[in-house]
Amino acid sequence: MKSCAATTTATSNPFLSFLLRTWNSGSCDYSLDTSRFLRDYAVWEINAFLWISLITITCLLTNKLFKLFKLWTQARKIPGPPCPSFYGHFNTVSKQSLTELLSDSHGEYGSVVKLWLGPTQLLVSIKEPELIKEMLLKAKDKLPLTGKAFRLAFGRSTLFASSFDEVEKRRELLASELNGRLIERANVIPTKAVDCIMEKLHHIMGKGSIDCKMVSQHMAFTLLGAMLFGDTFLAWSKATIYEELLTRIAKDACFWASYSVTPFWEQGFWRYQRLCTKLKCLTQDLVQQCSKNYKLYHGMDPVSHNETANAGMEATVGSKSYSGIFLQDFFSLEELNCHPKAREEPCGDIMGMMFHGCLTTAGLISNMLVRLVTHPEIQHKIYSEIIMAQKGSGEIDQPNAEKMPLLLATVYESARLMPAGPLLQRCSLKHDLRLKSGVIIPTGAILVVPVQLVQMDDSSWGNDAAKFNPYRFLSTTAKISGSLNKDISIAGPVELLDQGQSSFVLNDPNKNPAFLPFGSGTRACVCQKFVIQGIARLFASLLEQYEVRLQPGSKTNSKPMTNDSIFQNFPSPEIAFSIRNN
Repeated sequence: MKSCAATTTATSNPFLSFLLRTWNSGSCDYSLDTSRFLRDYAVWEINAFLWISLITITCLLTNKLFKLFKLWTQARKIPGPPCPSFYGHFNTVSKQSLTELLSDSHGEYGSVVKLWLGPTQLLVSIKEPELIKEMLLKAKDKLPLTGKAFRLAFGRSTLFASSFDEVEKRRELLASELNGRLIERANVIPTKAVDCIMEKLHHIMGKGSIDCKMVSQHMAFTLLGAMLFGDTFLAWSKATIYEELLTRIAKDACFWASYSVTPFWEQGFWRYQRLCTKLKCLTQDLVQQCSKNYKLYHGMDPVSHNETANAGMEATVGSKSYSGIFLQDFFSLEELNCHPKAREEPCGDIMGMMFHGCLTTAGLISNMLVRLVTHPEIQHKIYSEIIMAQKGSGEIDQPNAEKMPLLLATVYESARLMPAGPLLQRCSLKHDLRLKSGVIIPTGAILVVPVQLVQMDDSSWGNDAAKFNPYRFLSTTAKISGSLNKDISIAGPVELLDQGQSSFVLNDPNKNPAFLPFGSGTRACVCQKFVIQGIARLFASLLEQYEVRLQPGSKTNSKPMTNDSIFQNFPSPEIAFSIRNN
């Protein structure tokens, strides 16, 4: 029976049958027929493999070619300047600022224009506020280059991936933490952050003048670190090293991400990776310190508390701060929701938050400092508002920022005039984008909003759109004129105080669709309220104790500088902090 079964199996496979006949013949040498058969069989296998490969490659290329023709066909319906060459407007962009080119194009072709950055790369710019609002709600993804920059620098992240589906749940949890319980706990942090900042600045001032950009960077880093990590960060001995590493990595992140293929052959790339690894180790050390203090805060480890208590830890346990609680709550929530990536790489999210937060917050603080030193009358009125808010509330340490509308309006106006970047970028990775105006934007096209142009457009902000006027965000309590764009002179005597209360109320800036310093729609900055409140409290504590002035001989320029990809701040002036006599 076994022999019959073996014979049947062999006869069903010609190749096995041939081998059995050869073996049964007892011959040890391959015959000519055997060699020819094996050769023909090998040729057949190779030909089959080559045909399958050829068909597969042809299908892939045909699919790409079909998508390319579809892109060209759909793009023809979008208005825009004609391509000067096969490479599109790439050479034009290299010679002229992209913001200036978009400004000229919008002026000639309307609110939606296209530019070709190459034969396969389409850029679509939108300037109309209502269309911008619609686009930002529908285009949920970010450019792959953005995710690559974060991944190279900080590793895997569930907050800064390009696809919205990968970050949606994480963003909701982060927004709940930052804009909810964390703001309530953070009332005391800016005062401590100011003390820590001024301690370093006094040391620098003893050696000479202070550069506004350097001050802003240090203030943003200290504020963000203190509000995320509490007193642990302020007492952390490696904070200065962490700040220097974060700054160096921020400068090179986009450069190394711009390579289509990771440049393993470049020595500079490996030096950059070593810096990133060192930053990750420091982040892990900070998280461990927070976890330790979290246990101390809840009395979970009294023996360790007696052994390791120091000034920073005593401040943590003895105050109303939340050292480490934010991290513990945030990541434990992720674990309960079964997000294995968060458990594998929590440091990637933390470093990304510090990187992105410091970069944007430093620019806003720098612009606000420049505005205050160039408009001392506004600084004086804000100081009066802070004093009256303290008297009215009875809070000695830190009044509520909501009671200081002029201060908040100054923050909003500074953010309007100096956005974090020249362009707000989005894309749709899975499907075409159809706008109500009838425009169809192809899948994969780069969608941009020229934020600088939109936020300084006269049609949205009035004739004084290019001027610093925080009163555009205020309306009188008498409701005589509640217009967001009303032109109220900031040079004349404006009465701010009325029996201990401000005579102005703050309008919601987000009701104006042209207000986009924090983005809008599904991928808007989840930290907007957190950042605004933090900066307002920081300046309330700072201006209560110090007056900010221009260093004698220092000059400012009211016009910012731009290049092709980075919207830079003013030429950084030298400033000085004078202690108030009170």
